[in-house]
Amino acid sequence: MNNTPNDDRFDDAAEFDGTDPVERVLANADARSGVRVFGAAQALQDDATAGHGSADGEQWDLEERHALRRVAGLSTELEDVTEVEYRQLRLENVVLVGVYPQGSAEEAENSLRELSALAETAGAIVLDGLLQRRPHPDPATYIGRGKAQELRDIVAALGADTVIADSELAPSQRRALEDVVKVKVIDRTTVILDIFSQHAKSREGKAQVELAQLEYLLPRLRGWGDSMSRQAGGQVGAGGAGMGSRGPGETKIELDRRRIRTKMALLRKQIADFKPAREAKRAERRRNTIPSVAIAGYTNAGKSSLLNKLTGAGVLVENALFATLDATTRRSETADGRIFTLTDTVGFVRNLPHQLVEAFRSTLEEVGDADVVLHVVDAAHPDPAAQLQTVRDVMADVGARDAHEIVVFNKADLVDDDTRLVLRGLQPQAFFVSSRTGEGIAELRAAVEAALPLPAVEITAVVPYDRGDLVSAIHETGFLLSSEHQEAGTLVHAHVGERLAAELRPYAV
Repeated sequence: MNNTPNDDRFDDAAEFDGTDPVERVLANADARSGVRVFGAAQALQDDATAGHGSADGEQWDLEERHALRRVAGLSTELEDVTEVEYRQLRLENVVLVGVYPQGSAEEAENSLRELSALAETAGAIVLDGLLQRRPHPDPATYIGRGKAQELRDIVAALGADTVIADSELAPSQRRALEDVVKVKVIDRTTVILDIFSQHAKSREGKAQVELAQLEYLLPRLRGWGDSMSRQAGGQVGAGGAGMGSRGPGETKIELDRRRIRTKMALLRKQIADFKPAREAKRAERRRNTIPSVAIAGYTNAGKSSLLNKLTGAGVLVENALFATLDATTRRSETADGRIFTLTDTVGFVRNLPHQLVEAFRSTLEEVGDADVVLHVVDAAHPDPAAQLQTVRDVMADVGARDAHEIVVFNKADLVDDDTRLVLRGLQPQAFFVSSRTGEGIAELRAAVEAALPLPAVEITAVVPYDRGDLVSAIHETGFLLSSEHQEAGTLVHAHVGERLAAELRPYAV
């Protein structure tokens, strides 16, 4: 971070102790463009160490995500309708701005660098980042009118077309700041919603994202001119505009609000319609006593890579925030033959918009219903304690507070021994693994298998030799303690589920 106390753009009176309340959060200079930009955002892994292993499969989804996309309406020179022009989407140039109270500068910098990573993932180029220290955001323009005018000068000098605030802005704050800086102003929530809309693939995921977007948009509708004006009414004698001036009964903004509410009701119904199928799958797993393991954690902590390493699932892996939105469940098997499921879930982030938590509640239920939760933490992140707390707060919201938790520090190949000691003090029972090198994977798998719950019913039975299917079912869904071949059949002592126990009871001894 470079402080610029002598910069004449920032030499207003200090608000606390004589120091400049506005700081530039910059890492290095881009020699090619002459614009000082963020270094590698700390929420993202360095490109030199981010790669795909053999367990990640072919990654066709990633190739599709990075492919060129048609941008309609850019070319007006096409004379032949068979001629099609493809080009990459134009990236927005953005400036970041944040406000923090006295004493939390490091946390504010980490948050702004995370916002930089979010902006890059959404498809923007971050030109600059500004932090202002003040007791609380200005209720009118977020950073105060004087600082907003200084921000306008910076935006104009850099040629930025968007300003992103590092917290959720009230509708009035966004409008007032836009009026001053003269470019589009959005907030952290908008960026996260934009990433989700880009990455959602399943029907349920798309419906959940659209619902969250509409919930966010509804109180922020705005308009200008006659289309949003109040309807004229009353009689001429009463001071009204008279005949011919009464509106059609509904202003445009009211019409938009009603359409949004109607669409939201439809989306809620669609999401509810997905629930029975998901519940049926869970019920079938419970009937067959198939234990479930959910992989939860901060975004870009390496959850999908860990799933691929444990199961060879080949799900999409990308060095980006919120690369995974749709839950992926894969079947796995313990060393003694028991079957269990591993589910990769959507990642969390600090200040995760409540609209998304509500919209994705059905997906996050996978974490709440799991027998074991693998809590994955990025060991190379500058603030792993904040990652842990953020994820645990969201887990508590979805009812997973009491789940059996195994903390996993991923990307262990990127940290030194001193950092490991610090992390060990943070979570003494945690496992250090690397999805890239395979370090610690065997020990983690053994710990997961040991944590899986045993089926509820303990039974001893002599299974006839013509009912080999029952013995096979014990191996698949139960826990076999001992077996012995006798004249009448196979003597088994096992823990099994209620359903299988009912079939074995006729042969119980």
